[in-house]
Amino acid sequence: MRAVALLVIGSFAVACQNSSSPPAKAGSSGAAIAVAPPNNKDGEWLMPGRDYANSRYSNLAQITSANAKDLHVAWTFSTGVLRGHEGQPLVVDNTMYIVTPYPNVAYALDLTQPGFPAKWKYRPENAQAAVGEACCDVVNRGAAYANGKIVYNLLDGHTVAVDAATGTELWRVKMGDLNRGETITMAPIVVKNKVIVGSSGGEMGVRGWIAALDLETGKQIWRAYNIGPDPDIKAGPRFKPYYKQDQIANSGTASWPADSWKVGGATVWGWVSYDPELNLIYHGTSNPGPWNGNQRPGDNKWSAAIIARDADTGEMVWAFQPTPHDVWDYDAVNENILVDLPMNGTTRKVLVHFDRNGFGYTMDRATGQVLIAQPFVPMNWSSGVDLATGRPNVNVDKATAQGKHVKDICPSLEGGKNQQPAAFSPKTGLFYVPTNNLCMDFTGREVTYIAGTPYIGGDAPEVGGPGGYKGEFIAWDAVNGKKLWGIKEPFPVWSGALATAGNVVFYGTLDGWFKAVDAVSGNVLWKFKVGSGIVGAPMTYTGPDGKQYVAIYSGIGGDMGLLIAGDVAANMPYDVRERGTTLPDLARYTSWGGMLFVFSL
Repeated sequence: MRAVALLVIGSFAVACQNSSSPPAKAGSSGAAIAVAPPNNKDGEWLMPGRDYANSRYSNLAQITSANAKDLHVAWTFSTGVLRGHEGQPLVVDNTMYIVTPYPNVAYALDLTQPGFPAKWKYRPENAQAAVGEACCDVVNRGAAYANGKIVYNLLDGHTVAVDAATGTELWRVKMGDLNRGETITMAPIVVKNKVIVGSSGGEMGVRGWIAALDLETGKQIWRAYNIGPDPDIKAGPRFKPYYKQDQIANSGTASWPADSWKVGGATVWGWVSYDPELNLIYHGTSNPGPWNGNQRPGDNKWSAAIIARDADTGEMVWAFQPTPHDVWDYDAVNENILVDLPMNGTTRKVLVHFDRNGFGYTMDRATGQVLIAQPFVPMNWSSGVDLATGRPNVNVDKATAQGKHVKDICPSLEGGKNQQPAAFSPKTGLFYVPTNNLCMDFTGREVTYIAGTPYIGGDAPEVGGPGGYKGEFIAWDAVNGKKLWGIKEPFPVWSGALATAGNVVFYGTLDGWFKAVDAVSGNVLWKFKVGSGIVGAPMTYTGPDGKQYVAIYSGIGGDMGLLIAGDVAANMPYDVRERGTTLPDLARYTSWGGMLFVFSL
């Protein structure tokens, strides 16, 4: 039985959005969304995290903790594609927009008509060679809507804009070089008519970047690498990392041996946030390459990092590495949720980040100072974070190295949390976080860089973590760095979360259960077994009939669903684990599929 804790919540605010939008109403706890999302329509969902803060919170409240037990399937839609369905649909003007995994087909479904027929279907030109280059399944984390356009990324390294009304392709721009192993799986956001996109391929020896494109033409406005000389990473006079050890010239090369930064990873395959008041975008970067740390001594800045950049120019304003010299594959690409928190008598503008290294960070988002860093999952690689330096205290017994076999490292390379995005409710002041509980053995080995091929240098079989469970959906208090309650699951929780004003939160499981949970107590209110495991993120919208609906993709895949589960495709060259050993019985409960499920009362 889960522990239920009383919430002691002060005044919270999600920091968001369009300065022309009016402030939203305060929640019952005194919490409030500072500024409404760009569309300012509670019944719509225009961007991946619903707002620039990446809160994944909706003001819709028809579904409550009292009536959630009456939820039922309203309608379904087959995407026609197997493999991992990450990301979430969009809903704008009574139209639902869906983007599939490769080949990245887009659908526009008319919510006003019986049967929800497609207004249009867009199948882009998309190089099939990308399927063989993508590290961890051929996923796509969704699209963004702005100014009558649907914009999203293609696995082969292109970004496209499609007319939202007709499905006509407006522009298609090549951003990545597939021959070097660059693919794109992240969901873009649109900031001041700039489409923010970033690269994938951290296991391929690429050099990660983030870029801004003109929404109207697709023309590149700026591009910043995350490793390399200061001009390349846009570290100029405004770059002021908070911690002294980071305040060095050309940190993106000086912290690497020789030219190793040129193949050092640090891609941007996760989520991007934006603070309009500070005019900063926030993104994470992936692991350094290769995983074998003996081939790249040093901090390897700015891999495995959180970076704040000027939205107009891409200039780096601050950067922070949760895991300097990462030797465990602890990417820092997870979402940064922007909220205002009362801390020690002062309201702080913070970002909250649940890192793959297992620490939940509460940070000043103007400066990059770490205010709180506490473990949110079982861990043994570090004993804590030194708040004077921001650096983790590493357990040397769990530090990996070439030719060294290190046993029982927790969390595993999947992290305490991976791509599955958390949600925040200003009503409860809590974060709702899907987590993993896995550990690994790790053996580092030398690897040679060959363009367009895996550049990893390690083997890392995984097992379940302590406690007899492999995943947990938790509620987190970011003011005090504490878990308030958790729902243990037999498999890692690889879906995203949704929080609503009805005090109901939603998430899915790898074995195919979609669940509604009381946001305060953590009691499971309702669950439904969908056709395939869930790795996508739930969203909610208001239909033309005025009813609240909740939508979720069903379609197991991604790193967790495709690479390490038993009885699934085992012909991908990039995995470093013996297939089927981590989740050997998952195939008893689910199989591949690609379906949208929509629920209502």
